[in-house]
Amino acid sequence: GDRGFASDAFRERIWDMGARPAIPPRRTDAEVACPDWIYANRHLVENLWARLKEWRAVATRYEKTARSFLGVLCLAATANWIKVIKL
Repeated sequence: GDRGFASDAFRERIWDMGARPAIPPRRTDAEVACPDWIYANRHLVENLWARLKEWRAVATRYEKTARSFLGVLCLAATANWIKVIKL
């Protein structure tokens, strides 16, 4: 998340789910535990989702079931991986 999601309640919800929040504090808030390297590498995940959403079936979620959507997502991720390593 970005600074727009910076709230203690949202961070607590993420901690309760077993994840570590990577949300920087707002400029007016006190510092929170958000290591710089986590937030700095967050763009890699965002870039991956942007590339996956180039596939129309992923972006619009044509697939009705979670299982078939996961299949399309895996197919798109594999095609992206092949394009990145240039086989």
